[in-house]
Amino acid sequence: MDFKQIDYLLEIRRTMSLNRAAESLKVSQPTLSYQLRQIESEVGFEIFKRAGRNLVITPAGEQFCGDLFNIRNEMRKSVEHCQNLGGRYREGIRVGLPVRSALRLLPEAIRLFSAEYPDVLVTPVFHDYGDFGRFLSGDTDLEFTETGYFSRSPGIREEHLYDSGIYLIVRDDDFLASREKVGEEDLRGRTLMVGGGSPPQLQAVQDRVISNENIGYYNSHDHDTTMVNVAVGSGVCLSPGFLMGNDPGYRWIPFDCPEYFDCAVAVKDKEGRPSVIRLVEILKELYSSYEGPL
Repeated sequence: MDFKQIDYLLEIRRTMSLNRAAESLKVSQPTLSYQLRQIESEVGFEIFKRAGRNLVITPAGEQFCGDLFNIRNEMRKSVEHCQNLGGRYREGIRVGLPVRSALRLLPEAIRLFSAEYPDVLVTPVFHDYGDFGRFLSGDTDLEFTETGYFSRSPGIREEHLYDSGIYLIVRDDDFLASREKVGEEDLRGRTLMVGGGSPPQLQAVQDRVISNENIGYYNSHDHDTTMVNVAVGSGVCLSPGFLMGNDPGYRWIPFDCPEYFDCAVAVKDKEGRPSVIRLVEILKELYSSYEGPL
């Protein structure tokens, strides 16, 4: 398959109509039908079935189109990144960002870094928390993480940046919203959002609070879903401070507990570029003097 065929297939999936897809792609409907038959013959499975005048995507076709969409999106990003490098920059550094608080100081770090290395492009790469596949494969050069995450990964070192506490998240009109700090006793009678994706430190606090106090709980499978549940008043939640955003309608209150997160930036031992080493130094300098919430 070539990229034109991928575009054909994705447009058919988007419109679920050969006629509408052909019109959008500015090709004839017979041409598009022929291309679809060619693709299905090449991959060896049926992608779409006809149901009268309608198209129905097969389970294999749904998975295939989803994978192709990701491939096409990554190719677009790669082309755009290389176009940037091909102009004024001689080198690039890609920084993986799974946590929101990294954005607090990263722009300032890039600004300071660019004054020293104007011909090096620093590109943030956003991904899900805990998904470090790009770093391990070499697609990113630095990764914001927690100290200890790569302790069993040879050839990777973690440079400490900051300690992040645990916060209680409530609606900004909650009766606890005016507090400067809260503890376990303040959650009596409340419903606590919990989820299997919580880091071990947070799970320990959640389990202790639920077992020690008269507190109900509600399973919420990811952070964004939890935030929606808090917004609609279904409960409150505990969260690492490094996930703190600037979303209106919420109040993040420091939670009184001994647990915390040791946040770091990961870099490979074999990384010897002066530019990368300097960027790590700038990040460490900025975070060491930062006094805001983390």
